[in-house]
Amino acid sequence: MPNAKVLSEKQAIVAELTAKLQSATAGVIVDYSGISVADDTAMRRKMREANVDYSVVKNTLLRFAIKNAGLDELDSVLNGTTSIAVCETDAVAPAKIIKEYADKLNDCFEIKGGFMDGKVLSLDEINALASIPALPVLQAQVLGTMLAPISSLACVIKAIAEKLGGPAEEVAAE
Repeated sequence: MPNAKVLSEKQAIVAELTAKLQSATAGVIVDYSGISVADDTAMRRKMREANVDYSVVKNTLLRFAIKNAGLDELDSVLNGTTSIAVCETDAVAPAKIIKEYADKLNDCFEIKGGFMDGKVLSLDEINALASIPALPVLQAQVLGTMLAPISSLACVIKAIAEKLGGPAEEVAAE
């Protein structure tokens, strides 16, 4: 039987993990065995910049937290070395960064599973999530789509005005 101090510390860790899982928009569970210190440091820096919380956790503590958060389907992936990346603000960031390093490091770094908005995701869904462009890129694409018809209309009006024999301002004045 563990002493009361150790037990209370473990219960606090489980409570903290449960709160992270419940408040997170998305998360990815990873087998990090074989990653070098340099790669790990670079990845953690990138995670901090993207506001992603990345930590190495014990399987037994994460198992309790996953059960408390209602993500019981992830229990089967909790073996070996385990780390978790969660983000409260951006659902794509953890999957995107983890996928980048999983591709870069091949056998050393492997995605085990993940979740988004309380739903467990398959590996295919995590990979699809990771392939989504960043939010500023998506916003630019939507804005470009919205501005394309207006730009086309302006070009057509200018061409008609120039065809009638003068600059568009003079034709409009007549």
